[in-house]
Amino acid sequence: MAPRLQERYQSEIRSALAEQLGIKNSMAIPKLDKIVINMGVGSAVADKKNLELAFDAMTEIAGQRPVQTIARKSIAGFRLREGMPIGCKVTLRRQRMYEFFDRLITIVLPRVRDFRGVSRKAFDGHGNYSLSLTEQLVFPELNPDKYTKPQGMNITIGTTASTDEHGLLLLEMFGMPFQAAKAPTNAA
Repeated sequence: MAPRLQERYQSEIRSALAEQLGIKNSMAIPKLDKIVINMGVGSAVADKKNLELAFDAMTEIAGQRPVQTIARKSIAGFRLREGMPIGCKVTLRRQRMYEFFDRLITIVLPRVRDFRGVSRKAFDGHGNYSLSLTEQLVFPELNPDKYTKPQGMNITIGTTASTDEHGLLLLEMFGMPFQAAKAPTNAA
């Protein structure tokens, strides 16, 4: 069975986007492409156990095994050598992507302390959106007794939108909780 957001995209969002953006070609309609979750574990330089805990947490959050990220160059001040494992990342596509995105906007983001919506300005110029979470325990599947050390993560939502405005419209239609748009002020 297809995830809830995937069905909603096929039945409602696609046609609404095509109409609103004036797109005739069905292949040009913006859609979600992939979601990349990245966890940089700086403390892994001193203690390898922290990296293993991050791997376990990422596996539980994403539902698939992450890959190790490796330091590209040596930095003596951080006691970092080229080739050392310093984090993990996972790329979600298709059904897992829609399931994760659904959990992110309906369960996880509302659990963030003092949450007032995500920024509208975190687009990269090509319709892709990035956000970061400072605490991994906002994911309900993680046991707080096992993951005692706070660990943050970056989440990048890749779309096929050509502009930031198209990407913003796509994510808004999915129900992404953006901050309210500021009304333009008239300076006298």
